[in-house]
Amino acid sequence: MDRIAEELNKLKINNQLRNIPDIESKSDGKIVVDGIEYINMSSNDYLGISTKDDLRQEFLECYSDCLMSSASARLLTGSSPDYKNLEKTVAKIFRQESALIFNTGYQANLGVISALISKGDVIFSDKLNHASIIDGMKLCGGDYFRYKHCDYEHLEKLLKEKRNLYNRAIIVSESVFSMDGDIADINKLVELKNKYNCLLMLDEAHAFCAYGDDLGGVSNGEGIDIITATFGKAVGSFGAFCASSNLIITYLINKARSFIFSTSIPPINIAWSNWLLNEKKSILYKQKDKLNHIIKASHALLKLRGVQTISKTHIIPIITGDNENTVKISENLRAKGYYIPAIRPPTVPQGSARLRISLTSDIKLEEFEDLLDIINK
Repeated sequence: MDRIAEELNKLKINNQLRNIPDIESKSDGKIVVDGIEYINMSSNDYLGISTKDDLRQEFLECYSDCLMSSASARLLTGSSPDYKNLEKTVAKIFRQESALIFNTGYQANLGVISALISKGDVIFSDKLNHASIIDGMKLCGGDYFRYKHCDYEHLEKLLKEKRNLYNRAIIVSESVFSMDGDIADINKLVELKNKYNCLLMLDEAHAFCAYGDDLGGVSNGEGIDIITATFGKAVGSFGAFCASSNLIITYLINKARSFIFSTSIPPINIAWSNWLLNEKKSILYKQKDKLNHIIKASHALLKLRGVQTISKTHIIPIITGDNENTVKISENLRAKGYYIPAIRPPTVPQGSARLRISLTSDIKLEEFEDLLDIINK
């Protein structure tokens, strides 16, 4: 117990101690924390779907008899045709043969990687991939190498040196990176996976429904062997999925422990995701267009102000580097009406603490402009 107390005290001294905020309610572009309403610029609800009361009421009128619990893993009694329909929907969006629903994006990445890679296999992973990918690599039993962030010359160097030493090989990358907001070079990744006989796994969590001709993220599934993404961000629902070939999905059903041994998502969430992606797709497109408009306008404003950023998306990091300073800036912004929690290690690398501005469809350009003015002061 003394050691636990020591570690917590060390986190506090380094301005890394985390506390769960007391969030009371959310509405379009707003959040109420500890009784105070703020402009919410930290949400992953990129299309603002989860706060649309009219949508929720319409859904509940249609699905008032939907069960609140699945009460079982899907391989027992926790499945139904609705799960299959949702899997067919996302497989079609990403132009894949099949799909499998997982409870969370974390469980999806963990389950897919740990199932597909074992001793004698290898993973080549972008240095800034999500913790769920890193943990999957640690769990899998195979070897892994991390290439410099979006440095495809470094990736090819590793492939030349290491690929032939292993059986199965997977290249893993996010499409839109969750903390930097930059975008992987999908064409280059496809080129390298073909050249070196690898599978290519792409995490579209922060791009699904926010980008793509058919809401299919950055890649639209083109040339990708394994796609993971979540329903809990731009779709405004809950859960995650892997889309791939029939062969790989069948293998995951039998081998992915995070799928096999988890009680499945409540049917009401499955129905909500299905309803949005099928019956209310036009609303998703409308909100996506609004999001893309605010993204373009915000980046144009950044350029006009001379603000340099590697982001090309709705995720815009303001990197301060120092934990204490970042916490102070976040607190000052709260005093001015903006909710943007400080992002610190281990979520981001040491020395790269930041404010992670997250644009959503319901953010107004004037709010973003005012935010920049406050940060400059």
